[in-house]
Amino acid sequence: MLVAPSILSADFGNLADDVKAICEGGCDFVHVDVMDGHFVPNLTIGPVVVEAVAKVATKPLDIHLMVQNNSFFVDLFAPLKPEFISFHIEEEKHPHRLVQKIRGLGIRPAITLNPHTTPESIEFLLADVDMVLLMSVNPGFGGQKFIPNVVERATRLKALIEKRNPHCLIEVDGGVNDENIKALADAGVDVVVAGSFVYKHPKGVASAISLLK
Repeated sequence: MLVAPSILSADFGNLADDVKAICEGGCDFVHVDVMDGHFVPNLTIGPVVVEAVAKVATKPLDIHLMVQNNSFFVDLFAPLKPEFISFHIEEEKHPHRLVQKIRGLGIRPAITLNPHTTPESIEFLLADVDMVLLMSVNPGFGGQKFIPNVVERATRLKALIEKRNPHCLIEVDGGVNDENIKALADAGVDVVVAGSFVYKHPKGVASAISLLK
């Protein structure tokens, strides 16, 4: 299991130290939640802060856009050369065009599905993306309760991926912990995003990451 701690749960007064902690603690990616206050009812961080994160991170960035006007935000964050940029299918009228744009910038494209969006809705995009992010909470805030139907959705998505693009990864974001990680792994999930579980774990971030792995 690959682990991508979400810095949304970090202490932004000590952000550099908190980013270093997860990198040194064994994470695989640094998950960055970008919210614009329109697509979701929250406003988070822009490229100035993420540039500072990129300077101290020793693991690749995984940027999750929860925004309107996806193409504009792709242009903002592309110069930071993240490993992945994911965007929500619910907000994009021309997803295939945006996927091509992201890949053309040298970044691995990913598509995100909200809890109500079926995996089948992106079947014909799977051949062109490197990852699908399934939300296991409603996007917008950290610390929410895990929505169990993501396990079934991951199982269905895995079957489609095996048929269309076996190299495509499945990522799950929201309420992930050491109690539901086994069910996610059994469903074929490759990457988990965990914010509160990692940053608020009583034994520290390294122990939390190790538990998930």
